[in-house]
Amino acid sequence: MKKTTNLRSLAARLIEQVVDKGQSLSAILPAAQKPLSDKDSALLQEICFGVVRTLPQLDALIGKLMDRPMTGKQRTIHYLLMVGLYQMLYTRIPAHAILAETVDGAVVLKKQSLKGLVNGVLRQFQRRQEELLQALEGQSVNLWHPSWLIKRLQTSWPQNWQQIIEANNQRPPMWLRVNRQYNSRDHWLSLLSEQGLGGTSDPLSEDAVRLEKPAGVNQLPGFADGWVTVQDLSAQRCAQYLAPQDGEDILDLCAAPGGKTTHLLEIAPHARVMAVDVDATRLSRVSENLQRLKMQADVKQGDGREPAQWCGDRQFDRILLDAPCSATGVIRRHPDIKWLRRDSDIQELAALQAEIIDAIWPHLKPGGTLIYATCSILPQENHLQVAAFLTRHPDAEAISLPGGELQGLQIFPEEQGGDGFFYAKLIKKLKP
Repeated sequence: MKKTTNLRSLAARLIEQVVDKGQSLSAILPAAQKPLSDKDSALLQEICFGVVRTLPQLDALIGKLMDRPMTGKQRTIHYLLMVGLYQMLYTRIPAHAILAETVDGAVVLKKQSLKGLVNGVLRQFQRRQEELLQALEGQSVNLWHPSWLIKRLQTSWPQNWQQIIEANNQRPPMWLRVNRQYNSRDHWLSLLSEQGLGGTSDPLSEDAVRLEKPAGVNQLPGFADGWVTVQDLSAQRCAQYLAPQDGEDILDLCAAPGGKTTHLLEIAPHARVMAVDVDATRLSRVSENLQRLKMQADVKQGDGREPAQWCGDRQFDRILLDAPCSATGVIRRHPDIKWLRRDSDIQELAALQAEIIDAIWPHLKPGGTLIYATCSILPQENHLQVAAFLTRHPDAEAISLPGGELQGLQIFPEEQGGDGFFYAKLIKKLKP
């Protein structure tokens, strides 16, 4: 009987869509996982994320194992070989099973004539693994990052670039946010312990818990009832720094998928929150998150550069602007960012950020607070962006955040900590 489902061939197709067609792995993976069992779904995710994370190393190994690269209609086999190599290097799957399933993947991909090639390349790697890995030692391919990004990190952070790259190459920890409207963090941690799961709190955040081991949301006490939300530690700081108060008018701009919107309402349940995003598909997730947490907000689709179109001349007491950015601080969570971004994107994104912050500034009340945040670690999008804004707007005053400078606080990704993030706190001066 002909086998029709093969995880390795499925992974190869998905990786090809990311690397050659510029698709987001987070966007295309869920549909591929839907018909699979939990076990197969987890393995598919591990292989896809793993290959995308280690791509330059796998590419270099194939270059040493083959005389010519696979191109054109045979390109999918190049990614299938990557799938096989990744499993041999980074999983505990027995070699015979990897060989059998990966070779079978060629059949499912309708490349039966290349079965022998796949088998030969993988067996050759088995024999020569130590020698091949030694040959790559000291080469930039082992950093698993594109050269343009390595250069930017070296220039911007000469003391920290290696630490940043090392953190980017790790699997991310799973952070949660406990909903203070239902439980204190300590009480929820005791409920978690009763489930046989362990968690650690963060001293600088009132609501954050890091799971000792990642777990499915159905294992988390009260998840369906809105007691807890999956959200990285660094993302949680946005609402913390904005410090929303009951009765205030608050704007969450670029709000999708809604983690920050719901956090604002957990802190200030009687605030009037408007959540705006330009992307209708992602905006639907804001509504889903509000529904699960049984919360109300005014959810609107709109372009941050044209606020008059969705809020008229309305002004807000506080604005959270989580600006569109390069996402270079969340690479460990989304390793495909390394291959979807281009060096030229950074200047374009910085220009877009400047347009949005300039457009929304008139909608902040005098005396009001704006938190400008990105999940980037590049100065052009962060402290240089804020410094330029302050020169354009004499009515803006920067307030330093704990551990930061006037132009903002830059956080680097940490192995057991939060993602890479930037925050700046801006106050609109009262008119004399």
